[in-house]
Amino acid sequence: MKRKIKKSAYVVALAFVFTVVISCEKDFTDIGSSIISNTKFSTGSLEVDVAIENSPVSDLNFGTTPLNSGILLLGVHASDDYEKIEASIISQLAIDTNIEVINSDTLAKYETLTTDVFTTIDTVFLRLPYQVTLNTAGDAYELDSIIGDQSKPFTLNVYQSGTYLSDLNLSDTSKKRVYSPNDSYIAIDRTSGGELNKDENFRFLPKATDTEIEVIRRLNDNTAYKTETVTYTNSATSTVPLPFAVIPLKEDKIKELFLDQYGAINFESQEKFNDYFKGIFIEATGDEGSLISFNFNGVESPSIEVYYTNTVRETATNDTIKTFRKNDRFLLSGIRTSTYKKNVSKTYPADKIVLQGAAGSEATIELFGTDANTVAAEIEALRAKNLLINDASLTVYVDKTADITAVPYQLFLYKTDGATSNPVYNQIKDIYTEGAFSFGGLLERDAEGAPEKYTFRITDYISDILSGPTAPSTLGLKVINSTDLLPVTDTIYTNFNWNPKAVTLSNTPILNISYSEKKN
Repeated sequence: MKRKIKKSAYVVALAFVFTVVISCEKDFTDIGSSIISNTKFSTGSLEVDVAIENSPVSDLNFGTTPLNSGILLLGVHASDDYEKIEASIISQLAIDTNIEVINSDTLAKYETLTTDVFTTIDTVFLRLPYQVTLNTAGDAYELDSIIGDQSKPFTLNVYQSGTYLSDLNLSDTSKKRVYSPNDSYIAIDRTSGGELNKDENFRFLPKATDTEIEVIRRLNDNTAYKTETVTYTNSATSTVPLPFAVIPLKEDKIKELFLDQYGAINFESQEKFNDYFKGIFIEATGDEGSLISFNFNGVESPSIEVYYTNTVRETATNDTIKTFRKNDRFLLSGIRTSTYKKNVSKTYPADKIVLQGAAGSEATIELFGTDANTVAAEIEALRAKNLLINDASLTVYVDKTADITAVPYQLFLYKTDGATSNPVYNQIKDIYTEGAFSFGGLLERDAEGAPEKYTFRITDYISDILSGPTAPSTLGLKVINSTDLLPVTDTIYTNFNWNPKAVTLSNTPILNISYSEKKN
C-alpha cells in the first residue's frame, strides 16, 4: 500500500507569491551554484509531495557475463528485519593442459624394472581468500565485506556440479545466457557421503587469524617425512600473511577426479575438461551465521590446492630412493555465478521501507504524489510561474529502530516504467550531466555517528519537469551495486543486484526545491 506524505499545501500560496520570471543575462548573475543573487530576484524554497512504497524486484540478474566484477556471495544472512539469504557459489575450474603427476622425463628415469613410483596425496583443500583491510599498525589484516553474525558458523558442503555452465543460451545459441540468483543447479551425489569436503556439513566460521595451513608430506606407506607451513601474501615483498578460509577435501576423491585423469582425454583441453568436470558447487545453508563477499579477481583468487608426494621405491627392498613434492592449483575461473535461496518474501508495513540489495527489495518513489489529476495540476501551477530551479534534492531517512548493522554506504536512484514484465530502466539526467559525486546518495551520519539519511541532488531532472513538457517518472530506489556507477554511455540502465547490505527507511522522504523568482 502506498503512503502519501503531504509536505506542504503550497499550490494556493504560490498563486499569491510568484510572478512571471523574465530572464535575460543583464538581469542576473549566475555564480556557479545556479543561485540567482541580485536586486531584481529573490530566492525561496518549497517542499513537494512525495509518495514511497516497497517494491520487490523478482527478476534479479547477473547479466550475460556472470558477476564480471568478480564479487560472489557465500554464506547465510538472517535478520528479523530482512529476508534470510543462503548464498552458494558455482564455478568452473581452470586447468593446465600440460599438467603431469610427475615429469615424463623424471618418470622414465626412475620408473624402471627395479623401481616403482607411488603417488600419495598429502592434503587437498578449497582455499577462499577473504577481502581484507590492513590494520593501522600495518602488521595484520582485518576482514571486511562480511555481514551478519560472524561468531556463529553456517553449514557448508562442496559438490561436483552437474550443471553445464555456458555463456550461450543453450535453448537458443544465437543469444547470450543471462544468469540469475534464482537459477537452480545440480549437485552430483548429494546423498550423505557424496560431498567432496572431508567433513560432512562443514561448520564455516570466518576468522582473520586463519593465515596459514600445515601440509604434512607423506610417503606411500603413510609415513610423515616433512611438514610445510603454507601462507600467502599480496605481493612478493610483503611479509604480512593474508587470511583465507580452508575447507579440507577428500584426498581419494580428488585423486580419482583429477590426478588419475592427468594425460587422459579429459585434460586435453579446457573445453574437454569443462565437459568432464562441469564445475564446483559450494553450498551454504543454515539459519544463522554470516554472508561473505569473495573477490574472484583479487591478488589471490579462490582455488583448489592439491599437495602430493611422488615416492620412488626399490622394488625388491621397498626402500625409498627419492621423493618429489608437488602442488597443483586449480583456480575457480571461467564462468562463475551465485545462487540464492531466500525465505518466503516478507510483507513490510507501510511505514517501513526496506532496501536489501541481494534480496531484490527496493522502493518506488512518486515525487509529486500519486493522484494523476492533482499531480498534473500542481506541476502546471509551478510551470506557469517560470521559476528558475537553483537546486533540488531528495532526502530519505534511516529508520534507526530497525537492524542497522549492515547499512549500505550508498543508495542509487533511477527511473523505471513500472512494468511488472520486462521493465525498462533509465538513468536520471543528473548522473550524466553533473556526475556521480554531485548526484549523491551517500550515507550521512548524525552527531553520534549513527546512520541518518541519504540525499540525492536531482536539479536537472526537476528543472526539465517544471520548465517543459517532461512528465515525472516513477523512480526506483535501491542499495547501490558495483555496476551502478560505471561510466554512463547511455540513458538505459541495467539493474544488477548482488550487494548483500540492507537498510530500513522511514516513509517520510523530503523533496526540497530552491528557486529564484523575479521581485514585484
